[in-house]
Amino acid sequence: MSVRPDISPSRWSTPGWVFAPFVSACAVIAVLAGLQWLDRSYPLDLGKLAQTSFVAEDRNGKLLRGFAAKDGRWRLPVKVSDVDPRFIKMLLAYEDKRFYQHRGVDVLALTRSAGQMLWHQRIVSGGSTLTMQVARLLEGPTKRSVAVKLRQIGRALQIERVLNKQEILTAYLQLAPYGGNLEGIRAASLAYFGKEPKVLNAAEAALLVALPQSPESRRPDRFKARAVAARNRVLARMVLSGVVTGADGERASQLALYAGRRALPAFAAHLSDQAKRSAKSLTRARTTIDKHMQASLEALVAEKIRVMGKKDSIAILVADHRNGEILAQIASPDFFNQRRAGEVDMINALRSPGSTLKPFIYGLAFEAGVVHPASLIEDNRHDFSGYRPRNFDLSYQGTVSVERALQLSLNIPAIKLLQSVGPDKLLARFRRADVHVKLPEHESVGLAIGLGGLGISLRDLVQLYTALPRGGKAVRLVDGVSIKKSGENQRSLAKVASWYVQKALAGIAAPQGAGDNANIAFKTGTSYGYRDAWSVGFDGRYVIGVWVGRPDGASVPGITGASVAAPILFEAFGRVASEPATLPEMPPGVLALRNVQLPEVLRRFTPRGAMVRHFAGSGKAPQIVYPPQGAKVDLGLKSGADQMPLFIKMQGGKAPFRWLANGKPILGKALRRQVQWQPDSIGFSTLTVLDAVGRVASVRVFVE
Repeated sequence: MSVRPDISPSRWSTPGWVFAPFVSACAVIAVLAGLQWLDRSYPLDLGKLAQTSFVAEDRNGKLLRGFAAKDGRWRLPVKVSDVDPRFIKMLLAYEDKRFYQHRGVDVLALTRSAGQMLWHQRIVSGGSTLTMQVARLLEGPTKRSVAVKLRQIGRALQIERVLNKQEILTAYLQLAPYGGNLEGIRAASLAYFGKEPKVLNAAEAALLVALPQSPESRRPDRFKARAVAARNRVLARMVLSGVVTGADGERASQLALYAGRRALPAFAAHLSDQAKRSAKSLTRARTTIDKHMQASLEALVAEKIRVMGKKDSIAILVADHRNGEILAQIASPDFFNQRRAGEVDMINALRSPGSTLKPFIYGLAFEAGVVHPASLIEDNRHDFSGYRPRNFDLSYQGTVSVERALQLSLNIPAIKLLQSVGPDKLLARFRRADVHVKLPEHESVGLAIGLGGLGISLRDLVQLYTALPRGGKAVRLVDGVSIKKSGENQRSLAKVASWYVQKALAGIAAPQGAGDNANIAFKTGTSYGYRDAWSVGFDGRYVIGVWVGRPDGASVPGITGASVAAPILFEAFGRVASEPATLPEMPPGVLALRNVQLPEVLRRFTPRGAMVRHFAGSGKAPQIVYPPQGAKVDLGLKSGADQMPLFIKMQGGKAPFRWLANGKPILGKALRRQVQWQPDSIGFSTLTVLDAVGRVASVRVFVE
């Protein structure tokens, strides 16, 4: 009788499931130990994530210009929020369905891939997760092998411990290859579609999902048919997975594909270049530029330069005079055009301004009480101690009003007024506006500066003009790159004087074909020898400056500010805004009088030297010349805001003088023939001055 072996469990045996926790713990310990060894032996290097292209952006974060990274790749910085959500859905559905569930390695996908490879003796599908692909992209191209795959698995586990899912996705979006030197979805979208990845359609998104799998063989600029086929395979998969509807997938697969590579944006090239030089370790710079405005004006310059000489250039600067922000600046028609010296920045180059400084000469004369806009002045031949300027057209107008002399840009009246107020004072007012000019070497300040005998940049000229619509206070221009901070400068003109200038400039006839727009005040200028043509203008919001000429300073026969620069200025205003903003209203203190209503001393301009000799040596009694008898002066007392002092001016008499308002002293003995008085109520007031020998002059005026 055979004996059956005893196969019953021994009392010393232990069920297998008892060892399962121990085995699992050992596995975990082994993995952790392996990761620690990997960290020590092969530390993770994320430095490539910081090696992006430098980008200059507009005020809203839109790309103005990008620069290749140090390795020559276009690797533009990008965030997940910068990309169309449909692309993200397609990418995850196509590359890594369980991206948000795994910790860097998808065991199911790897198992499936290994099984398919064993069965078919070739790779049928990859098991790499997006994290593993990021690991491969960080380390650079390598041949496929089991060892390489194992290393990618280890790196993926490392990455998942350092970066969160959004950061890993961002890394892929930034590093994925798209053919040639394009890396990252933003560079690819701009190069292949001419748009940011925020606004991709289904066909474009599908192509960008497919390209990184085989970037060189599927490049649409070289292998269009392959690119279309790969795109359509992605679309088919997306329809099956429900990411894209059947109808949308069908429409997208029928869309034509542009077989080329577009140039990346290069707006505001000079400012962007300056931003890159100033950025040091930063990878982006935010400017004050408005990309839409910049693009529109760059197109305008491109149109205008086509009909000009091959070495001519154009520069335009647009600033918001409310805060000083530069919204557009074109420093040359083409940064890369060597014949036009396109690399030369004509926004900041020093050039002769021609007649564009005349408004500030007149403004000083109005402020000093030398003339009123309705005063008469002679335009005739005149010798200023050997300096004999002539008008641009070599003719003379005879007797004209001061306002008309400014509008006609007559040279002789401007120099007469500059001689009266003093060229040193004019330059001092420029410094108050934080504007610095360059005088000719080894020459002292002279009357020639009134006709362009100095150097000034277009940027400083526009900054100077911001004073006119701002009541005499210029604002510093800022672009987000230069170190100058925004803010008001010291007053360079009295508020009333700046308004007189504004009114005169608003009365200049617009260029032919530009319409008759009273809301644009502007001035033109042409430098000696037809080297520079200028036009600077402003409305209630913007100041725009235009320069035309040659960067090398050579003459351009026939160009003038009126014939060339002014038409461009008005077209620029048309592109900046549909309607110019209303110019500032008349401030308190303005005297809107005709010539016959002016005090006798203001009816006709008299050079200061002759006036002083006349009153100092004649022994005439004092006379209050401003405000005139019976005048009604608006000082802002009704509104209670921005109240103006009353300027009282007298001539004649013998110093010192005593000034009184309604019998009360304004100040003690004074040598000055001009004082300020701040009334405290609305109504009639009597203003009195007594000279050293007891002679008295009085006027009665109404202030409000």
